[in-house]
Amino acid sequence: MNQHFTLFGLPETFQIDENALETRYRALAAGCHPDKFASASAFEQKQAVMMASAVNEAYRILKNPIDRAASLLMTQNIDADAPEHTAFAPEFLMQQMEWRETLAEARAAGDTAALNALERQVSAEQTALYGQLAAAFDAQQYRTAAQLVRQGRFLNKIRQEIENAA
Repeated sequence: MNQHFTLFGLPETFQIDENALETRYRALAAGCHPDKFASASAFEQKQAVMMASAVNEAYRILKNPIDRAASLLMTQNIDADAPEHTAFAPEFLMQQMEWRETLAEARAAGDTAALNALERQVSAEQTALYGQLAAAFDAQQYRTAAQLVRQGRFLNKIRQEIENAA
């Protein structure tokens, strides 16, 4: 059983209702906001802070498709982020190298158009990967899903680097 999904009252599936996630987050966050417990006992204040922290962490994980997938895989006793899982297809590694080269050149030249084009390309790749993850979970192909999570981590990282360079 996955505590993040349980806390938000959502089914343990990769594809989630994002509107329900947002609505439930606002309700949970409002219910345990530390300001509501300003006049409560020290114990109740501490409990509110701990609950708010748990709600925020669960929301962060459920909101991010890669973190959500990794969390679901943990319920299958698969740690997608374990250090021993470092093998990637050569095509994927070549694509990463090409993107990094493009990013370095665009950053050095201050080429905003090239950065925007690269961001769109990586974003499209992420969207495709999320579709593959959904299919892998639907088919209960958890090892495939774990490999996709690892690829998704790379995509998230390069996208963050692109955003930082822009």
